[in-house]
Amino acid sequence: MAWPLAFCLGAGYHSLTLQPAKRLHSPMVLPIASQNADPAAIPLIARRNFFQQFMQLCGPYWYCAHRWKVRGFTVLFGLLTLAQVGLAVWMSYWNRALFDALEQRSLFEFVMQIGTFLAIFILTMAVTAVHLHVKRWLQLDWREWMTARVLDHWMCKGRHYQLLYVAGEHDNPDGRIAEDIRIVTESTISLGHTLFYSLLILFSFVDILLAVSGTANVPGTDVAVHGYMVVMAFLYAGIGAALGFLLGRPLIRSTNALQTAEANFRFGLARARENAESIALMQGERVERKLSSRLFSGISQNWNRQTLAYTWIVSYSAGYGALLPVFPILIAAPQYIAGTMTLGVLMQAAQAFQKLTSALSWPVDNLGEIARCRASADRVLSLYEDLLELEKKSSQPDPYRIDIGDSAHLSLEFDNLTIANQDGLILLENFSAVIHRGERVLISGDPTVAIGLFKVVAGLWQWGQGRVLLPHDHPIVFMPQRPFLPTGTLQSVLSYPAPPDTYDLRAMHYALECAGIAWLAPRLGEVDVWDRILPLRAQQRLGFARLFLQQPSWIFIEEATDAFDAKGEDCIMEMLHRELPNATIITISVHTGLEKHHQRKIVLNRIHEEKQLFNTAALCLLSDRPHDIDEKNGHEPATYAAATPGWRRSTDFKQN
Repeated sequence: MAWPLAFCLGAGYHSLTLQPAKRLHSPMVLPIASQNADPAAIPLIARRNFFQQFMQLCGPYWYCAHRWKVRGFTVLFGLLTLAQVGLAVWMSYWNRALFDALEQRSLFEFVMQIGTFLAIFILTMAVTAVHLHVKRWLQLDWREWMTARVLDHWMCKGRHYQLLYVAGEHDNPDGRIAEDIRIVTESTISLGHTLFYSLLILFSFVDILLAVSGTANVPGTDVAVHGYMVVMAFLYAGIGAALGFLLGRPLIRSTNALQTAEANFRFGLARARENAESIALMQGERVERKLSSRLFSGISQNWNRQTLAYTWIVSYSAGYGALLPVFPILIAAPQYIAGTMTLGVLMQAAQAFQKLTSALSWPVDNLGEIARCRASADRVLSLYEDLLELEKKSSQPDPYRIDIGDSAHLSLEFDNLTIANQDGLILLENFSAVIHRGERVLISGDPTVAIGLFKVVAGLWQWGQGRVLLPHDHPIVFMPQRPFLPTGTLQSVLSYPAPPDTYDLRAMHYALECAGIAWLAPRLGEVDVWDRILPLRAQQRLGFARLFLQQPSWIFIEEATDAFDAKGEDCIMEMLHRELPNATIITISVHTGLEKHHQRKIVLNRIHEEKQLFNTAALCLLSDRPHDIDEKNGHEPATYAAATPGWRRSTDFKQN
């Protein structure tokens, strides 16, 4: 069903081609690229061939792992549609026989037609019920498959994070995945069914109308037109479709703009909910209300535009539909009055005319749904193709990408590493260092540079040059300032990202005890929103409990003790060294009290000299991890300079 509809939405409807949705420049929308970037250097998505792009995303569904089930349901869906058309044709001939029986005043024929109608009635109900079940199964299964397909590209190797810094139309990806994919799959199958049904009705009732309408002369001439009602049906539908297209053009643009405004409003409310405590402490409710009102005003503005567009369409459709049942009777009545057409034939001709024009009017009748489906398809495609472009670029050589590899030794190595921000401003350059297995290294100095280093090693930032060689024996476990606590049982939070049943309860109890939060042990089976009910200090202790439970060999900590007092910080670090004596621990912190818990200290400071690695923003490319620091053996730490105003604190860095 998707093939003919995709053609209709793309190649067949050039006049309805959507323009890419405009980004709303509100504080709630995360920026995607530097404003100083050269637009010509940014690879934007082309929309020249919608059908090809649509099938590239959706076509593999019919070749997926359970393709035979999908194909079977698709074939069954088509056969049930054929049955619906067959019942409609049967109903047409029943309608003719009924009115002929009434005209002849034949009680026997009338009773026979009642029996026939009961058969049609029962079959119609059965076919419709099975058809609905098959249709909804296809809609849900296709949505599940497409959601998984997009998620596999989005939630992979940090691309969901890197996409924030890539130019393109992919704002609010969560809304595109949750809402727009739903609209695309449901509407495509529904529209595909009605299109297929309309085509079958068209071919079926053209033949009926040709047979029953007879011949009529063109008014004022002797020119006879055989099957003149077919010609009138095409003229009626053609003129109606042309006017509908003209009136419906604004609906496409207004629908796309409204969906973007709705997505931004949802994102704004979700962001306020996630930061409820901070907003309450700063008494920022008034500002948030104003911001929400401003975002909603965008909805109101685009809603009114869509309402105006709908007014024209609905008014026109109402008049078009009101004339439809009357018009065929008016043009066929002369033949009935002249006695060349029975009442049954007249009613069959009128019904066939309505069926034929309804089939021909499919674009007009579904213009609103086409606009909605096309707008959502465009939003899903723009996200999906930006993800594909990101993957493509990440596999190609790039002079401004940090190379990631595996070290031949049990060490973390940096070779002439240079880090730049997305605008090309160098933050740290030509750094070489080695951190061996089992070392404890403290990184301090400018917090923005140090935290930038954390993100580079984690594989979240790759603008720059040089090489980073990761320890090949075990992956590095990263502990951010505020650990991620998913909604679920405390047991699943503690074992994250491993499944909850990976560790036994005794090990979890011991990990909580080591982290100083043994009072949470009785709640391991409870489900709650832990990042809201627990204070920051307890959340950070829960992050350390994960380390005690999972026992990693390499740990990189980003200011994860800043909520502790000095005594609590000493206790947790001593416990970490006791429970993981052979682990490599790299800690970012400005707390001088942590120096005694580490063997080396690396100080990273800024320089005031500005240097550019490149002049325009390129796509952020993903491999594994990059990073830069400097060090010196001995007690006196080496100081390494990073360039000027580039990165900010971790909470702001991702929104740079």
